[in-house]
Amino acid sequence: MNYDVIIIGAGPGGIFSAYELVAQKKGMKIAVFETGHALENRCCPIDGKKIKSCINCKTCSIMSGFGGAGAFSDGKYNITNDFGGTLFEYIGKKQAVDLMKYVDDINMRFGGEGTKMYTTAGSQFKKLCIQNKLNLLDASVRHLGTDVNYIVLKNLYEELKQHVDFFFDTPVRDVAVLEDGYEIVCDQGAYTCKKCIISVGRSGSKWMETICRNLQIPTKSNRVDIGVRVELPAVVFSHLTDELYESKIVYRTEKFEDRVRTFCMNPHGIVVNENTNGIITVNGHSYEDEKMQTENTNFALLVAKHFSEPFKDSNGYGESIARLSNMLGGGVIVQRFGDLVRGRRSNSKRLEEGQVTPTLAATPGDLSLVLPKRILDGIIEMIYALDKIAPGTANDDTLLYGVEVKFYNMEVELDSCLESKYKGLYVIGDGSGITHSLSHASASGVYVARQITGSD
Repeated sequence: MNYDVIIIGAGPGGIFSAYELVAQKKGMKIAVFETGHALENRCCPIDGKKIKSCINCKTCSIMSGFGGAGAFSDGKYNITNDFGGTLFEYIGKKQAVDLMKYVDDINMRFGGEGTKMYTTAGSQFKKLCIQNKLNLLDASVRHLGTDVNYIVLKNLYEELKQHVDFFFDTPVRDVAVLEDGYEIVCDQGAYTCKKCIISVGRSGSKWMETICRNLQIPTKSNRVDIGVRVELPAVVFSHLTDELYESKIVYRTEKFEDRVRTFCMNPHGIVVNENTNGIITVNGHSYEDEKMQTENTNFALLVAKHFSEPFKDSNGYGESIARLSNMLGGGVIVQRFGDLVRGRRSNSKRLEEGQVTPTLAATPGDLSLVLPKRILDGIIEMIYALDKIAPGTANDDTLLYGVEVKFYNMEVELDSCLESKYKGLYVIGDGSGITHSLSHASASGVYVARQITGSD
């Protein structure tokens, strides 16, 4: 079956490229191939009662399926060039922000109306952070919440399925270059197209590396972010989250001058498992609906590690640390901050007696046996620094879950159209190594669709 455009991956990049193709050029034959399930079939079996930890499903419903990993990731769209990727280096700062705003408008039309846009502009906390050797990054943040984000995705799918052929539970095994297009090879058969958009997200990093190697598309090593997820009483950070919702704060450690940053802040949220290529890591969600909110706030503290020659496997380094955590804890490990700084492992008794009730059933343990000393020292420094602007962060009962790892694809060599060395083969979203966020990935999808339709 021949298509004008085949999109590989139904995450935010793939969804918004399909949306814009349909919007800009009626009658195009478009197909989307996705390894995971349709949205209504995405359901993690962990219920906290019968099933308390990851059972390694064949296809992880948290990480793949319509909506990608972003479907259950709190629905935060950060409109900024200060973080979330380097899309602006390819298409310009103004166009990048304009496309993110365009994506926000679409989200509002498809069910996100009424949600709040937060901003750091004019915030009193900018000065407070600087006074305490912290840097609050500038951004506007649209918070949909995991619940409203699901509604937006559902409405987008209902619109798109009338114009686009979706192939769920259909992993693409190979991409072949033809004389006048591309062949997409699946277990069910092969499909051809004139143009191909690859949008496989972070979970498709290994697949993307294989495709680039087979097609001899140049890549360069990216970074890996390693750290923990912090959980504490929501009141500790309420002065920040009430005004900013998510505060992206960066700290440069005194000992090693490493950069430690907050990431994915979830006020009144929950801590959850993630399964990436069979490795269990930790993440966080929160909801717009007050009935689904908790008394805790969680956020990640991550240390970015960049590697130089001859080492190139940054993701492999992160995976080895995550596997060690899985080996010691059978999954995610949780430790009280007070136990960590005293050099002792946490146990069930001390957790039960603490002031913070865990929202994830994790194994009490000792993160110092998992994380490299340099990374752990940086995280401890950061917690004490945050305690100065949010007193209570460094309390003994603050919980640390480990490990949290953010894998980044090898950065694929692309031109200013996000096109590879093969004419008509585009790589977008987090799978390109260029974007690291919902907003940037979505914007890259719109951008490429306009390149294809000639409407930009």
